[in-house]
Amino acid sequence: MPKITAARVITTCPGRNFVTLKIETDAGVYGVGDATLNGRELAVASYLEDHVVPCLIGRDAHRIEDTWQYLYRGAYWRRGPVTMSAIAAVDMALWDIKAKVAGLPLYQLLGGACRQGCMVYGHANGETIEETLQEAERYIEQGYRAVRLQSGVPGLKSTYGVSKDKDFYEPADADLPTENLWSTEKYLRSAPELFAAARERLGWDVHLLHDAHHRMTPIEAARLAKDLEPYRLFWLEDAVPAENQESFRPIRQHSTTPLAVGEVFNSIWDCKQLIEEQLIDYIRATVLHAGGITQMRRIASLADLYRVRTGCHGATDLSPITMSAALHFGLSIPNFGIQEYMRHTDDTNTVFPHGYRFSDGYLRPGEQPGLGVDIDEDAAEQFPYRRAYLPVNRLQDGSMHDW
Repeated sequence: MPKITAARVITTCPGRNFVTLKIETDAGVYGVGDATLNGRELAVASYLEDHVVPCLIGRDAHRIEDTWQYLYRGAYWRRGPVTMSAIAAVDMALWDIKAKVAGLPLYQLLGGACRQGCMVYGHANGETIEETLQEAERYIEQGYRAVRLQSGVPGLKSTYGVSKDKDFYEPADADLPTENLWSTEKYLRSAPELFAAARERLGWDVHLLHDAHHRMTPIEAARLAKDLEPYRLFWLEDAVPAENQESFRPIRQHSTTPLAVGEVFNSIWDCKQLIEEQLIDYIRATVLHAGGITQMRRIASLADLYRVRTGCHGATDLSPITMSAALHFGLSIPNFGIQEYMRHTDDTNTVFPHGYRFSDGYLRPGEQPGLGVDIDEDAAEQFPYRRAYLPVNRLQDGSMHDW
């Protein structure tokens, strides 16, 4: 059995910061895992270097479940995004090694393919409704079957999801946090207008999605979900902060608009009530921030019992390593729903060469052994770490609000 002989943390910034764990074995096979936590990258790098890597040396690389339990149960201070991102990096790298040793693409070790590919959605955004719809048409022309729509809110200088660069959106935009102003009242008036125009312009053969980014109270979210019902959204994402899982009950009671949440979750416990009480329709936890493929399989199995499907977060704050892992995972489970797909820059793709590809609205992970993605360390060295923060959000009276 391959023994772990070394593990190294690689931090690089080809347009944005990524943290990668590379695990090497005495069999000459290595695996890679993503450890990126947007805006807190060095915290995870330190956790790995100072606390995790010393515990890996000499361990059997094939004992993935045991290693996961060792790093989770063996740490008295459990959970949290830093710990779970570090565990996920180890978990991805070990699955990569196991599949390479087997000579198979990872999805084959997870039970084989349940579908031909993973349907993905792109991000169409603009300062105005017209600009957003033009971007949506561009995505549809490229073959996308599903598009997320975000548009500027009249009366607000900036709006979440609306970017200057339409292809490579990166919200971590400054050396210290920028401050945005927000008005839920203005947003609640403009969002239904966006989707009324979208259905008239784009028709009904394309799936439409929307991200509210945790900015409403439950009753405000219920109002928006009800107002959007005529436009048959694929989902309304992150309607309210989900620390209190019961917050989704009033929304569910007032509307049949499908609900999605979970990109900031880091444990199955964060979504247990949401799933068991069928308060959501899609769970958006990520392979990276929710503890790796090992725990995501448990989350998906629980969700499948209640007809909840997956819709994993897939923004550019995840490296191509996580994207590939998400595709192998999504291909293999029965209750896959959709995969978010934000394209990485050419520099990022050079640092992380990969085999997955987009065609006809789907991403396919490819047939290379393992995850089918690697890190070019020479290229990574050309892009040193740069501190970057996500913005913070205030209401118009100056009080802090959820970003």
